Amino acid sequence: MLNLLAWMLLGLIAGWIADLIVPGEAPGGLIGTIIIGIVGAVLGGFIFQALGGPGITGPLSLTSILVAALGAIILLFIVRYFTKAT
Repeated sequence: MLNLLAWMLLGLIAGWIADLIVPGEAPGGLIGTIIIGIVGAVLGGFIFQALGGPGITGPLSLTSILVAALGAIILLFIVRYFTKAT
């Protein structure tokens, strides 16, 4: 249970950072921010590991927060692009 809360906190932090950087309105409010952050963490971890980087090292390490935030930024750009296009 504690691990799940740590990953949710990582998602919230990553989603919040992405929301500050990517212009536009946040999709889904707080829950949407957490979901974008968690999925962004998975995306960022996959991209960083594919490039030979560390990926996600733990739910609340600085490296994990940066990787998750970068993944969330990429994901948020994609989400906002497609939601504006419709």
